[in-house]
Amino acid sequence: KLNIGIDTIQHGVEGLAYLLTESSKLMISEVDFQDSIHVLGFSDELNKSLLQLYLDNRKEIRSILGELAPRLPSYHSLEWRLDVQLASRSLRQQIKPAVTMKLHLNQNEDQSAQVLQTDPATLLHLIQQLEQALGEMKMNHCRRIVRNMK
Repeated sequence: KLNIGIDTIQHGVEGLAYLLTESSKLMISEVDFQDSIHVLGFSDELNKSLLQLYLDNRKEIRSILGELAPRLPSYHSLEWRLDVQLASRSLRQQIKPAVTMKLHLNQNEDQSAQVLQTDPATLLHLIQQLEQALGEMKMNHCRRIVRNMK
């Protein structure tokens, strides 16, 4: 009926859905939304319609996006043990340490446990990487990104 190709309509609908979901996800203001769609070159009437569509539906879109977000397990507790093999039949003098950890997780009121084993050198490297990531989260740039994600 529109004498327009299917691909054009599909790309238009996908673009509109992307515009509304990203704008709702970031909870941008009316002025920022108008600036974003102004560069697209639409008529003023269409820009007003898109703004009204965004304002009417942004809370509902955010709630739907919240429901679609994956529910990740959360930390409950950690048990650990250090095992050291001092000798074997073939090698009388050896030291082979291993750290065994049992990680208890909660997910949707269900509890599960994961058993992990590693050597101390790998564990120290993992700790250093996690501390570096936490240090980077304290930077102003990361704080701004996290603030906009909420």
